[in-house]
Amino acid sequence: MRLLLMSDTHLPLRAKRLPAPLLDELPRADVVFHAGDWVDTATLDLLESRSRRLVAVYGNNDGPELRARLPEIAYAELDGLRFGVVHETGPARGREARCAARFPDLDVLVFGHSHIPWDSTAATGLRLLNPGSPTDRRRQPHHTYLTGTITDGRLVDLELHRLPPRR
Repeated sequence: MRLLLMSDTHLPLRAKRLPAPLLDELPRADVVFHAGDWVDTATLDLLESRSRRLVAVYGNNDGPELRARLPEIAYAELDGLRFGVVHETGPARGREARCAARFPDLDVLVFGHSHIPWDSTAATGLRLLNPGSPTDRRRQPHHTYLTGTITDGRLVDLELHRLPPRR
């Protein structure tokens, strides 16, 4: 099962559209995750229409229209792995312990907000993933997103994709 993970798209404020390499991943993905801060409903409409399955939440920059359509926290069980998606997890310091306590029944937590790619594992085994942002790199050297595969109930082949600079 192929996964595509993104967050913090901030369209059309930080970019006019999603990058072509990211859009090219959509037909290959069985499940698409978006960890909030869409800003516009057009991006949600696009991902809903092109994704086989979309697991998504709203973020702190998302207005009433997006909040009416998306939850604050989303859950999905995929091939025996329990996923959660949330936009904010608080400061980096103490994140693993804080998230493990808040989400004791999850195997993987996808989050956003910082625009900083993150991959760590809490002492409880909870894996925390932040795909960064494909459109607003902030202080990061690249715009980013993640792909991965679930095989035999395990998350494998996780890859951070660094996008070329926008023209």
